[in-house]
Amino acid sequence: MNYSFLYQKVAENIEKYRKQKGLTQEELAEKAGLNRSYFWDIENGRNISIKTAYRIARALGVKVSELLDF
Repeated sequence: MNYSFLYQKVAENIEKYRKQKGLTQEELAEKAGLNRSYFWDIENGRNISIKTAYRIARALGVKVSELLDF
């Protein structure tokens, strides 16, 4: 089964919250302890682990469930 649509929805939520917080990709990547190019891949629908989603959610100040809400 292809789950790429799920990753794309998570990516859209990450981008939405990032922009609401007024952060660039680079700033959020740094806050989450991620490489900027890897973060760019995530925001473009790359497969993301729960651990990475948790790190991003913490950096955004939101719950992981908010990133998975679609």
